[in-house]
Amino acid sequence: MSYPKILKNLATVNLDWGNAQSVVLVNLKPTTKTISLRLPQHLLDSIKAAANARDVPYQSLIKIWLQEKAQGQS
Repeated sequence: MSYPKILKNLATVNLDWGNAQSVVLVNLKPTTKTISLRLPQHLLDSIKAAANARDVPYQSLIKIWLQEKAQGQS
């Protein structure tokens, strides 16, 4: 089979799956679970303002705060 010169060095072209080995990827992001949380509007507004001041998405800030609290770092 003839490939254009630029493709000859690509792993996808020269890959030999017969020599492939199984690996465990330990640095992957943990899976997440979607939840529904009801908050008073004033509390959500306060959280969004705090997130805006830190230039982060408010849901990310909530996750950070929950993780800190769960780890005892209040």
